[in-house]
Amino acid sequence: MLYLDHAATTPVRPEAREAMSPFLDAEFGNPSGVHAVSRRAKDALEDARERVAAILGAEHPLDVVFTGGGTESDNLGVIGPALAGGGRGGVVTTAIEHEAVLEAARFLGRLGCPVALVGVGPDGRVDPSQIAAAVDDTTRVVSVMSANNETGVVQPVAEVAAAVRGASSRAVVHTDAVQAFVSREVGLGTLGVDLVTVASHKVGGPKGVGALAVRPGIELEPVIHGGGQELGRRSGTHDVAGIVGMAAAMEAAVKDRDRLVHDVGEARQRFESRLLAGVPGALLTVPDTDRLVQHSHFRIEGVDAETLLIRLDRAGVAASAGSACQSGAVEPSHVLAAMGLGDAEASSSVRFSFGWTTRPEDGDAAFEAIVAAVDGLR
Repeated sequence: MLYLDHAATTPVRPEAREAMSPFLDAEFGNPSGVHAVSRRAKDALEDARERVAAILGAEHPLDVVFTGGGTESDNLGVIGPALAGGGRGGVVTTAIEHEAVLEAARFLGRLGCPVALVGVGPDGRVDPSQIAAAVDDTTRVVSVMSANNETGVVQPVAEVAAAVRGASSRAVVHTDAVQAFVSREVGLGTLGVDLVTVASHKVGGPKGVGALAVRPGIELEPVIHGGGQELGRRSGTHDVAGIVGMAAAMEAAVKDRDRLVHDVGEARQRFESRLLAGVPGALLTVPDTDRLVQHSHFRIEGVDAETLLIRLDRAGVAASAGSACQSGAVEPSHVLAAMGLGDAEASSSVRFSFGWTTRPEDGDAAFEAIVAAVDGLR
């Protein structure tokens, strides 16, 4: 299998697997308990919190909230500040956000919170001045992703945060950095934001674990209620093994980032240069100006994406038509629609996403697979 769907999920890194192992066996304690078994689990949990806080630039370890994944972290990052203190604050976000942000905004809209959706240009980038123009006295949260999960387009988050602060002293800025963390440094200080979402399984950690880093003083209304774990911000028994695995994977990803960028960059360059030269009708969706190195999003005129993906799968190549968060259904992409692509263009678009297991020569193998599949279809 040539696995080129790392944006959906990525294999578990050996560092994460090794770190998790004790907590799947002998060290099985619930960290909320008081006896020795629980205390050992609690120690491991808080050690992982310190390590994740350091990576994300949190001022204090307790500024990191562990969640059940990127979706929950996005929900908490958007809904939490908007409803804090019994309020009904407004939300400003973009038309290309992950469904976790867009559906959270729609939920707030049903509660009577003002919601503003800002569009993007044909290049998939948002204009910070348009974000600032959408902010008003009711706005409590602005959410702009660091990089798009489908196209890989990097957003000017630091400029957005500065523009928002010039427009409002009350609004906080949240960013979904799930995809960006793979190949770029992200954090509260690096991006100049107030809340950052990351997810374990995108960087070689286990599925079902995420984190939200929060600047001190930001109140969050919980979206999951129960026993009051995570200082009342997220209830539920901690997945200690998963959290420990996520911390190990994040550290490994940071150490491995320069190598990943080099190898993935070479693989993508080989793939895209040969694709554009050797496959008639092949077009990149966005230019290679500010795009995550691991994303290659393109369309082949006259070739249906779903049919192409099935043929590639039979040939042992895993790719996708966009977001993997739609229960396996290939549906028209809201991201591509926001960029001005029509249904026919969107239905012929595919995403190849490289990752930590990628070798430079995988770009050549991907091209050869595409050529064989397209020739068969044509």
